[in-house]
Amino acid sequence: MHLAKARPIFNHRYDAGRQLAAKLTEYKGGSTIVLAIPNGGVPVALEVAIALGANLDLIISRKVPLPLRPEAGFGAVTDDGTVILNEEIVKSLNLSQPQINYQVSKVRADIRQRSLLYHKDRPLPSVDGKTVIIVDDGLASGFTMMAAVQSLRHHQPKKIVAAAPAASIRAVKRVEAVADKVVTCAIGLMPKFYIADFYHNWHDLSDNEVMQCLKEWQMRHFKPNILLPKDR
Repeated sequence: MHLAKARPIFNHRYDAGRQLAAKLTEYKGGSTIVLAIPNGGVPVALEVAIALGANLDLIISRKVPLPLRPEAGFGAVTDDGTVILNEEIVKSLNLSQPQINYQVSKVRADIRQRSLLYHKDRPLPSVDGKTVIIVDDGLASGFTMMAAVQSLRHHQPKKIVAAAPAASIRAVKRVEAVADKVVTCAIGLMPKFYIADFYHNWHDLSDNEVMQCLKEWQMRHFKPNILLPKDR
């Protein structure tokens, strides 16, 4: 679905995950692992993993914020140290190498904290020879997804699928250059793209909500007959 004007098409991230899962049914029952980009991508990925019967884990990829403008970014960093920069923005703002290094180091520190919280001492599961579906709640610039894809390439997966409920056309083109496939429910053609515009209910996900999603998946995965709330 290509949209020239943004409009809400998902009730919330769980609903977005169920709609996204419907477009990923070809990967059901195979050697597939779903990796969520926290925080917002986790509830989306939870529904995808449940629908596909796939394992669920996290890959931490964070935006590198612009100095004095933290709402905007000029690249992304992942938990294994992979860095991707938006060279166009770097050049247009004449960012110096010390400025870049400082911003990247702050993001790496944040990633270390999140990694300890979410993963403890548990390593990333093996993706060698597997189909990996990386899930986020939306792709605006595409750089956090691109960094995640580049990071996973070192681990020799069979195929990398980048999946998000909504994405800008620019992000789709960027991610298509590095992923084996991009799957989305809606592609925005508007000049100013905001992920929140595609959701009726939107909020910044807390670390506690991320942990709750991971706990729910573990309960569903290891105790499939347990009754858990489904009406979200």
